[in-house]
Amino acid sequence: MVRLYLCVMLNKLSGWSDTIVALATPPGVGAIGVIRLSGKEALAIANRLFPSKDLEAQRTHSMHVGMLRHLVEDLDEVVVSLFKGPRSYTGEHVVEFSCHGSPYVQARVIDACIAEGARLAKPGEFTQRAFLNGKLDLAQAESVADLIAANTAASARTALQNIRGGFSKALGVLREQLLTFSALIELELDFSQEDVEFADRSRLRALLHEARALTGQLLQSFRLGNVLRNGVSVAIIGRPNAGKSTLLNALLNEERALVSEIAGTTRDSIEETLRSRAVPV
Repeated sequence: MVRLYLCVMLNKLSGWSDTIVALATPPGVGAIGVIRLSGKEALAIANRLFPSKDLEAQRTHSMHVGMLRHLVEDLDEVVVSLFKGPRSYTGEHVVEFSCHGSPYVQARVIDACIAEGARLAKPGEFTQRAFLNGKLDLAQAESVADLIAANTAASARTALQNIRGGFSKALGVLREQLLTFSALIELELDFSQEDVEFADRSRLRALLHEARALTGQLLQSFRLGNVLRNGVSVAIIGRPNAGKSTLLNALLNEERALVSEIAGTTRDSIEETLRSRAVPV
């Protein structure tokens, strides 16, 4: 999180007013590939490539079918999705081209966008812009990566809850209460010569106990979330011919390790992954 914060601060200093483009779906052959444009020139660039309609005159959150064309050459028949800022993922104008899933076609569309003034986005830059424009906080931005990497129902559910602000809301309420008491204490310091008390000391102590309990719960939830996301490592250890390979095969429900009465048949370590109550092991 600290590395992301420093990166964000550097980008704020250097500016991020250009328009970026990238493939938003996994690379490779598929039925559909989605190419995303984001930035103040996204609509203008898309408009120059999409002669079927004036996209800038269309309403936000709308979809349009037509041919993409660049330098009088047809690129592909696509579905164009419009998301006008600030009502978009990044908070900027966002245009998505749903084209056919040929890597050659996708590369031509991206090259055409770059030729019209966009630049290739860096890894994670769409989510970074969403943070810079106040659409996500740091906890939500990191949860996007967690959701993409989720490999169990539990880890996906946890990441989705954090994207929707579950973690951030709890911290936000606590922060506001602490800031209020901080302001009252500073007010007392300003009038230290007067016999006045603005901050209720008993309420402050109760709030500190509440903050400690809440942060403890959040730390515990982090440990649980880390297990759901990364899993746990379990070693099966025992004497020769104690049944380690048999136990492994039984857990996996397949013949992963050789089973023999001869001691030392399995000499090399064997690693496998299984799911136990939604936890990767």
